[in-house]
Amino acid sequence: MKKLFTFVLSISLIAVLAACGDKNAAPATPAAEGASKEVTLKIGASAVPHAEILNFIKPKLKEQGVILEVKEFSDYVQPNIQVFEKQLDANFFQHLPYLEAQNADRKMNLESIVGVHLEPFGAYSKKITNIKDLADGATVAVPNDPSNAGRALALLEKNGLIKLKDGVGIKATLKDIVDNPKKLKINELDAAMLPRTLADVDLSLINTNYALQANLVPTKDALFIEDKNSPYTNIIVARPDNKDSAAIKKLIAALTTPEVKTFIEDKYKGSIIPSF
Repeated sequence: MKKLFTFVLSISLIAVLAACGDKNAAPATPAAEGASKEVTLKIGASAVPHAEILNFIKPKLKEQGVILEVKEFSDYVQPNIQVFEKQLDANFFQHLPYLEAQNADRKMNLESIVGVHLEPFGAYSKKITNIKDLADGATVAVPNDPSNAGRALALLEKNGLIKLKDGVGIKATLKDIVDNPKKLKINELDAAMLPRTLADVDLSLINTNYALQANLVPTKDALFIEDKNSPYTNIIVARPDNKDSAAIKKLIAALTTPEVKTFIEDKYKGSIIPSF
């Protein structure tokens, strides 16, 4: 009986000593599990080219533990609202002048994170093949959001079709037209609708993403187009509270590689210009 008691006591002491072992030893598994956990990043984007570019980098991000979910939008309002309301982590569809206008109008504080590419704005027509043939009194369609409307008017001015007040530049509105020698009828329409109304107008100034969706090739089909000096680089947008997160940093790094630059140049043939 005494021997049995001694044996049990020895086993108990061994267990206690094991439990009180090296206090500096690493925790068994929790930290390691947290380090390898995948993170989902939800990005709102226009279908072309933004979603296509994001989908191209999906495999690379997955290797780094970031699952990229791309939600496609056909409008220019909801992607910002949903980032602001934390339904999305970021978006990719707009340029800085548009973001600044939306922040001001909707009392948001979204931020530009990185510029990815430029989509040269172009003028298209199904009725003429040379801008010199644009008739007096012709109907011209431009986007109805302030930043892109001003961009369209500035492009019309650059090509000699109208004259704007001095200094208004890309902030111009229809009220800033001081000379309209051809008496053009300029109508503001929703940007996404512009390709669908080409048959109903004489000239339409269309954002490149919507032109591409309508199978228009800007470098071939546009009667005139912005040059590479345009300030309208398309950007990744996020919130102040998540812009410096590890997942967003990985997204930025993946979007600005030589591989993405080559992808843009090869796929869009000059219609989309890398800006990094």
